[in-house]
Amino acid sequence: MASLFTKIINREIPGHIVAEDEDFIAFLDIMPLVRGHLLVVPKVEVDYIFDLEDKTYLGLHRFAKKIAQAQQQVIPCTRIGVAVIGLEVPHVHIHLVPLNTMDDINFTRPKLKLSHEELAEIATSIREKIG
Repeated sequence: MASLFTKIINREIPGHIVAEDEDFIAFLDIMPLVRGHLLVVPKVEVDYIFDLEDKTYLGLHRFAKKIAQAQQQVIPCTRIGVAVIGLEVPHVHIHLVPLNTMDDINFTRPKLKLSHEELAEIATSIREKIG
């Protein structure tokens, strides 16, 4: 059965997509830790990051770097934190989380509830910064 992320990739369910190429996609987390929290996902559906082919693994990180650089231009933060947990959805994904404190990347804290309009505005702003 297709993962939630594959359904976003295939446009079977909506997502606030900020960037996409042939192999990767980046979209906003709809239950973010902080404003601007993004997910970067390979289009190939693999459960565990270290099972990715080397080319895909390296490409995923290269793509994430480009997204994080744009993200940091839009979201006021000290830096962009990176987390790979992989237990929530059985499809490799990198969390890019704007950080001002260590607690900003604490996955046990309550998630934000942003409106569709707020998410769309953030996605548009980041998308505009990506070259």
